[in-house]
Amino acid sequence: MDPMTQSAQISSSQGFADGHNSGTKDSKISVKDLIHWRDPKKSGVVFGVSMLMLLSLAAFSVISVISYLLLALLCVTITFRIYKSVVQAVQKSNDGHPFKSLIEKDVSIPPETFRKHVDASLSYINRALKQLSRLFLVEDLVDSLKLAVVMWLLTYVGAVFNGITILILADILLFAVPPIYEKNKTQIDQYIDLARTQINSTMAKLQEKLPGAMKRTKSE
Repeated sequence: MDPMTQSAQISSSQGFADGHNSGTKDSKISVKDLIHWRDPKKSGVVFGVSMLMLLSLAAFSVISVISYLLLALLCVTITFRIYKSVVQAVQKSNDGHPFKSLIEKDVSIPPETFRKHVDASLSYINRALKQLSRLFLVEDLVDSLKLAVVMWLLTYVGAVFNGITILILADILLFAVPPIYEKNKTQIDQYIDLARTQINSTMAKLQEKLPGAMKRTKSE
């Protein structure tokens, strides 16, 4: 094989690999892309399915919703299985089981992946426990008062909305706020900075007036 032919084959292989890698990257979409509506079709599907699930949970019990979903999925797979069997019988073909590729696919979770996610979850849990301990044992009086105010406000929220209603509103805001913020980022950031400055100023004055309040030590 001459050097020019070998070089052409290597370039072709690299181009194919690059195209395959770019195609694989394009086929993947992150949560950030979904809520920013980078791909309106995929974002619309995810938003529609999540809203349908939440509205179903608002009207029916969790057991009923799960049972209906699994029953619908089972009806689809059974119908498709029977349809393919009839088609194969009529055409006298031997295509085999229509879900053979899916049945043979390995769906088991590797121990390494499981341990990785458990370790990551454990770090978040430990961090949350440490933060809760700090707040409820009043390590910083101002932070504990902030939590008390938030909990007090949530009692009013809970009196007006139930859990499912809050989840529905959160789902709508999750898909509505990011694109709005992206289009009006400059103006919104200005208002956020003004609000943050005002809140920090108020909290600093409050902390100075509280007797025995622990002063925060800011370390860079």
